[in-house]
Amino acid sequence: MSIPYTPPPDNGLTVLFADASLLVVNKPAGLLSVPGRGDDKQDCLASRVQAEYPDALIVHRLDMSTSGLLVLARGEAMQSEINRLFRERAVDKRYLAVVDGMLAEEGGEIDLPLICDWPNRPRQKVDHDIGKRSLTRFTRLDVDEASQTTRVALEPITGRSHQLRVHMAALGHPILGDELYGGPAEHKAPRLLLHAMDLAFVHPLSGEALAFHCPPDF
Repeated sequence: MSIPYTPPPDNGLTVLFADASLLVVNKPAGLLSVPGRGDDKQDCLASRVQAEYPDALIVHRLDMSTSGLLVLARGEAMQSEINRLFRERAVDKRYLAVVDGMLAEEGGEIDLPLICDWPNRPRQKVDHDIGKRSLTRFTRLDVDEASQTTRVALEPITGRSHQLRVHMAALGHPILGDELYGGPAEHKAPRLLLHAMDLAFVHPLSGEALAFHCPPDF
């Protein structure tokens, strides 16, 4: 039985940047980036933004459970340009997560190929035979001995579905509140403690270097 979709209340958009070409907004946790299947899954970030900016188009997505920074293009021509930036990995993204356990390493890379776990979709899995190369850089920020947790900064070099969640679970430090990969860590937080905190890229029209920071609420 599927869990009913209960999006957070619409308390207005948090817009960090808006011009005639693009928007940068903060997506709340629990809200779909785009409409899902069924009439009950039409409330999403895209529809809320389009209520104020009718020409806004999604460029990339965050998991429903993930909060944080999202870019939307204004019009199809700009959508194509920003899609190109993401495709060419010209967008720097940094996430903050709270993971289970005491992370021993100060930082490093997780290089594990991922593919959809088709019988159990939307789950993804590590597959060294047919998985697509997936690379995440991580930096330990702080450890909490009392709760046996670690705050980490995560930088996805590739952009696979659920990449950060699968990679941290594979490292033995699942993200707290993760209902798919967390195991016992799922119940250690009321939500997935993963937030898209930093975003930086060059404006496709003006050439201006844009950088945005949005701290998490956890």
